[in-house]
Amino acid sequence: MKIVVFDQNKLILLSLKKKLIEIGYDVQIARTSNQAIKLIEENEPDLVSIDVNASDYTGVDVLKYIKESSYKTKVIVISEDTEDTDIADLFAYGVDDFIKKPVTLSEIVLRINKIVGMCPVPEKSIVDDTVSLVREKCVGVVIPCYNEENRLLEAEFKSFVKTNIGYHLCFVNDGSSDNTLKELEEIRRGKEDYISILNCKENGGKAEAVRLGMLHLAKKTDLNFDYIGFLDADLSTDFDDFDDLLRTISASDYKVVSGSRIERMGANITKQSTRKIISSVINFAIQKILGMKFRDTQCGAKILDRELVPFLFEKKFITRWLFDVEMFLRLKKKYGDTTKSIIYEQPLKRWIHMDGSSLSMKDSLDIVFQLTRIASHYK
Repeated sequence: MKIVVFDQNKLILLSLKKKLIEIGYDVQIARTSNQAIKLIEENEPDLVSIDVNASDYTGVDVLKYIKESSYKTKVIVISEDTEDTDIADLFAYGVDDFIKKPVTLSEIVLRINKIVGMCPVPEKSIVDDTVSLVREKCVGVVIPCYNEENRLLEAEFKSFVKTNIGYHLCFVNDGSSDNTLKELEEIRRGKEDYISILNCKENGGKAEAVRLGMLHLAKKTDLNFDYIGFLDADLSTDFDDFDDLLRTISASDYKVVSGSRIERMGANITKQSTRKIISSVINFAIQKILGMKFRDTQCGAKILDRELVPFLFEKKFITRWLFDVEMFLRLKKKYGDTTKSIIYEQPLKRWIHMDGSSLSMKDSLDIVFQLTRIASHYK
């Protein structure tokens, strides 16, 4: 049985191809409508899976090509949010099934199998992928690492990329002097399409590690990210909260969604008492510099529209730790009084201070002096 899968998200294509080949299908993949049509002409597949929201002429062109030709090809549409009337039109046009993202990999396989009716799906294969969620967006996440060999949660990282198809993790090894790089290579083994490592020979600080990681992902045109963000290596902010940031930015007109460690009812936010006092003083100073009432600029979980990355990260930051403040000042320089309307500060459900943080109390006190440099530089 031959299948052609058309989707602009490379990570989705790779996962679907691997799973469908695993259970016995002959699979070809395409990232543009022209590629898809060429594959259909060459292979005359039994089934074609289409993303109708693809921007390259849209998947509707592929659907029209199939239905207006003599092919007896079955068609499944796997797509993002679509109006009910549009779904009805698709079925009226001859689509055999419609699947809305996000959707589990197992559901896609079962519904393809039902329509084609040839390849039995092993029970274990179905169970293994009931939690593998095919996302509607392609998201890159930069994770800066400096001497993290004892804090990297290998199982959590591997589980996340397996169960969230559409995410790509980029670990930036910031000149670590321990075995961090070796641990990262172990995490990446077997997940090379979903995890990458950017190895910096010298320690440049968190600001530079994040900057280089963001630029690295922005240049990966083969993955065509919708959004790129960053997250701390110790997962003090976990993936559930980061995924909430993604849901917010993808359903809004915001260009930046930033996590906020605001203590509130129903949230598990724990900080050392001394850090809490210093954070309050620093945050007051930051608000004065920004001219915006931002509660927590320094949370290590943020997600951005990909188009902002070159503008925000092309130039080096002048501080090693306060690049978040510099980011917002750069945004303010570009967007002026409308800056606050494109940034959303989203309270986290969980944030836990992890022992072994590379930011010492001495560093925290030095931040006050760094803020003076920032205020002067961006005046």
